[in-house]
Formats: sequence, structure tokens, C-alpha cells
Amino acid sequence: MDVRDLLEDMPPWVMRFIKQTGKTINDYSMIRADEKILIGVSGGKDSLALAFALSARRRWLPIHYSLKAVMINWVEHPIPVEYRAKLQDYFDALDIDFSIVDEEQYSEGFKGEFNCYLCSRNRRRILFQIADSQGYDTIALGHHQNDMTETALMNIFFRGDFATMKPVQEFFDGKLFIIRPMIEVKEAVTIRFAHDFDIPVVKPVCPYDQTNIRARLKPIVKELVSLDRHAQEHLFSAFSFDCKKEKA
Repeated sequence: MDVRDLLEDMPPWVMRFIKQTGKTINDYSMIRADEKILIGVSGGKDSLALAFALSARRRWLPIHYSLKAVMINWVEHPIPVEYRAKLQDYFDALDIDFSIVDEEQYSEGFKGEFNCYLCSRNRRRILFQIADSQGYDTIALGHHQNDMTETALMNIFFRGDFATMKPVQEFFDGKLFIIRPMIEVKEAVTIRFAHDFDIPVVKPVCPYDQTNIRARLKPIVKELVSLDRHAQEHLFSAFSFDCKKEKA
């Protein structure tokens, strides 16, 4: 199904996905009228699903907000050329301005070191710079409930810290916010979305993709959910997030 057709005729499960995302946005005051939202796009299923949800939700609301999507393309591991056009077509169908920014993955500031944390920090730094230069104070990321669970387990067991991703995260005394509208959506939903509608999923090569701690925690999370299917929801509730977006 073409994404334009999907926007007009959604299966019930897709509608539930959009409504869950919308509920999270409302619960944490993530997006207000006339705001400019910058979507951080990895090219993976999650950020593409997030873009769809934000575009679909905008069509239904009496208020308007603008969306721009930016993909950071690491020059050391570039995406295939043909996917540039596929991604552009996808975002055109969603009526979202889209651009690909070529950047170096290995920053000189790493001093020869490289790991998942440094890569993530570098990506976030670039997104912050883009947001600042283009007048965006909100960056939307496609993290879902499984990401939240995995991050919580990493912090608890390897850092001794009861912390995880927040629905809303404030930076620079309220001048910039990161929002995670899908943080109550399970990864199974974005997997199904990518599979059923053949969206143009593409991710740069990552040397640690299958061996990092997060990847090794995935089967543990799956085992927890097999013991109690609400395990992730219980963990989410345990944090008692109180992080609505407030302007500086």
C-alpha cells in the first residue's frame, strides 16, 4: 500500500498506534500549536514510523505544527544512493520537509576512541546544531518502549543508576527539548509497520549493531515479557515520569 493511501485508509491497528502516540504527546505536552518540530531520522523503522504518526496526527487536529525531518548520513558508512530518492518520496507523501546531511561519524574529539555512546553523542550534537541554526526548539526521536526498557536495564545493572530515557528531556535551561512520542509504543508495532507497508527502511552500517549491550539485552527483555506481558509497562510506571515540556 502506498503511504498516501495508508493515510486515507488506515487499518485499526495503525489507528491505535497513532492514537497511542497522540495520547503520549498530550500527556506530556510535547507539541503545541504552531511549533516547529525537527524529526531526527536514522533511516530505520522507528524514525520512519514516528514521521508517519506525526504527519497523520497533524491531519486530524484543529491546530497546526510544522515538521522537518533530517537524516545524518555518516560518510564513512553512507546509505545506498538509491535510498535517497526512496526516502525523499516517502517524506514527500507525508508532506514533511526532508533533508540528508552528510557528516563524519568519527569526530576528531574522540581521540581515536569509538563506541555506541560516542556515536550517539556525536549524532545528538549535530542535531542540536541543526536545530539551533534553523530555529527549532524541539527534536522528536523515534525511541519506543523497548528502547526505554533496555536503557533502564543498562543503567541499573551496569551503572547502578535508576534512570532511563524520558518522554521529554530538557537541555540548555529549556531552550531545547527532546521528545519521544513513541515511548509507550512497543517495538513490535514498528516492526509490523515496516513489514506490512514496505517503507524505505535503510540504516548505515554499524560495526557494533549486533554485539553491543543493547542488542544483547533484547532477548532478556523478551524473556521478561514472556513472564509477564505487562513487564515493560510496569517498568515505565515505576519511573513516575514528571517531565512535561515547559517553555523557558
